[in-house]
Amino acid sequence: MSLRTRIEETLREHGVTPTAQRIEVSMLLLAEPCHKSADQILQTLRSNGSRVSKATVYNTLNLLSSKGILRAISLDPTRIVYDSTTVVHHHFLNEDTGELMDIDSSQVELHKLPVLPPGMRAESVELIIRVRPQK
Repeated sequence: MSLRTRIEETLREHGVTPTAQRIEVSMLLLAEPCHKSADQILQTLRSNGSRVSKATVYNTLNLLSSKGILRAISLDPTRIVYDSTTVVHHHFLNEDTGELMDIDSSQVELHKLPVLPPGMRAESVELIIRVRPQK
């Protein structure tokens, strides 16, 4: 099965109509595990000759993450990265380059979490370890 066909099926399975623009954005993210910002996606699309608008890219990313096809990871108040791996997992964040790298969940052991606020339950625990090269 081709990548395009697989992506069209994934979109339909999640209740998303596979338009040409949605497929174009999805092909960049779902071909293999990756972490990309909206600007990186837009830049790649434009360098490949696409005329997709910035608004379409943002709307598509918001739709795909709301439907569970991607995960939006807020690295700080101004930077969101979209992760094609949707299962809960942890990350290293290179503070110098902005690169986000997966950490296998089996490599992390959390022994104690804080008491949750009244009436709340834990949805997930995701760790981001911020790193820099040693000098």
